[in-house]
Amino acid sequence: MPTLLVVDLLAEREAFGKKGVEEIVRHFPGYEVLLWAPHTEEPREYPFGKRIDSPEECDTIVITGSRRNVSQWESWMDDVADLIRTCEVPLYGICFGHQIICKALGGEVIRAEESSTFMAEVTYNDGTKSKQLFTHQDHVVDSGEMGVVGSAEHCEIAVCKHPTRPIKTVQFHPEAVESVLNYSLECGDMTQTERESFGDGLQDLDVTQSLL
Repeated sequence: MPTLLVVDLLAEREAFGKKGVEEIVRHFPGYEVLLWAPHTEEPREYPFGKRIDSPEECDTIVITGSRRNVSQWESWMDDVADLIRTCEVPLYGICFGHQIICKALGGEVIRAEESSTFMAEVTYNDGTKSKQLFTHQDHVVDSGEMGVVGSAEHCEIAVCKHPTRPIKTVQFHPEAVESVLNYSLECGDMTQTERESFGDGLQDLDVTQSLL
């Protein structure tokens, strides 16, 4: 059975953590799921997956979003950066994952004065467009080894792909489907104002279409 390592950096949250990861792993049927949360000693227990204390050999890696900031580096991020530099399997990054992958591979991340929390159009190098959900304040301003393949009006480096390694990253949150957003409101992870900023929350590309 192939294994999926989720670097679960929202493990302390009920909705964007548990429900968001559940949406991610739904797109990897038949995989054994490993959950690594190096930023906290008290991750939530999920009804799926196996919690591990350090990265194990796997077939695919996904690095999730986080409430922490690449622009405000913490010591545990060194371990994630080491994993990024040395892994040889397909690697995907979402939001914080996008940022730390670019940073680990020679790029730069800065913090904007205001957060970006809304639906926005992404334009790809081939001319196609998609409407996606963004919620972030850190921005990649130099993608390092990663090639930029998609941009948004507020975020020039919104989608990246490595030219030689199987790595792809997105600044937006394809796992934040309508059911996850609504659950975030119900469980208190999100305020009514935050929920309203996303409108219907319907994105054009899901996890499979945007990452895989």
